[in-house]
Amino acid sequence: MEDLLGITPEDLLGTTPGRPAEHHPLEDLLSTTPEDLLSNTPEEDWNRTVNKLTTLERRGMSAISTPGGRMLIVAADQRNGMKAAMKDAPGGPDSISAAELAEAKADLLRYLANNAPAILLDPEVALPAVVDDGVLARGTSLVVGMDASGYETDDGLRFARYVPGMTARRVRELGGDVAKMLWHIRPDRQGADSRVADEMRELVAACADEGLLLIVELLTYQLKGETEEEYAAKFPQLVADGAKLAVECGAKVLKLQYPGSAEACAAVTAAASGVPWAVLSAGVDHETFLGQVATAMANGASGAMAGRSLWKDSLSISHDLRKDYLTKRALPRLHELADVVDGRN
Repeated sequence: MEDLLGITPEDLLGTTPGRPAEHHPLEDLLSTTPEDLLSNTPEEDWNRTVNKLTTLERRGMSAISTPGGRMLIVAADQRNGMKAAMKDAPGGPDSISAAELAEAKADLLRYLANNAPAILLDPEVALPAVVDDGVLARGTSLVVGMDASGYETDDGLRFARYVPGMTARRVRELGGDVAKMLWHIRPDRQGADSRVADEMRELVAACADEGLLLIVELLTYQLKGETEEEYAAKFPQLVADGAKLAVECGAKVLKLQYPGSAEACAAVTAAASGVPWAVLSAGVDHETFLGQVATAMANGASGAMAGRSLWKDSLSISHDLRKDYLTKRALPRLHELADVVDGRN
């Protein structure tokens, strides 16, 4: 009996002193209050949208969300961007091998993203190794990015490309719970009959057939010949109109740029017609992103997907330095972001 009474939360979770703990389902139980026990229903109503979620898609939404029903995903599907963050590589970013990048992604998962509901990873470098090697924690869900690095240009417009061989079925084969695809968008030049709209409709349908939730990521951009001032003036409306077009194409979850203000966030929410949208960090600093997320959440957003704002100064070519930086710099930021997303700030 004395042994039983002396059991600590660390004993139950099986953690080792001095080692960053991977997320464990018992953590939620040990921190649960009586008020939490009275309601196990997510605060977000995902079926208030025009594009209603199927049962399987609702399970996907639960997998990438906090207990309060807000999306929180660590984005680590970058390739060149992640290499650029490893500034101490002796030969520069271009000297970093695929194996070294894969190790960095595994450490990012091990010491940071395993403490989040989900991580977004690419199928070219990180997968399926982090699943097969047991790095991905049981309590962290996997979002598989389907888009390849870079884009092609046609008549001044940008078009994303799929990673070769990527399909909805392949996402499942890689262990994915949810898929994500990026589209570059200029809704002032691309409407419902455009190539990008056709591509969105096609993938939405393919993922639905597979019972796979698809996150539609949209990036608007400055056109050649367009001044920075002209683009900045159009930007909030471009984000809102892009969201509207994606919803018309059947999108059920959106990952969007921060549109610039509380008013612009409310306009995006209205354009999305109830489809949940999350803010992407776009590489801004952590404090700036926290403010953006707070504003977006107060005006209808449903979560955040953060990459470089969390880890851009926490990567190294050295495993030991990565562990130290990710644990001491990036992980506290993730906890702060979770507080903002769930309204605890």
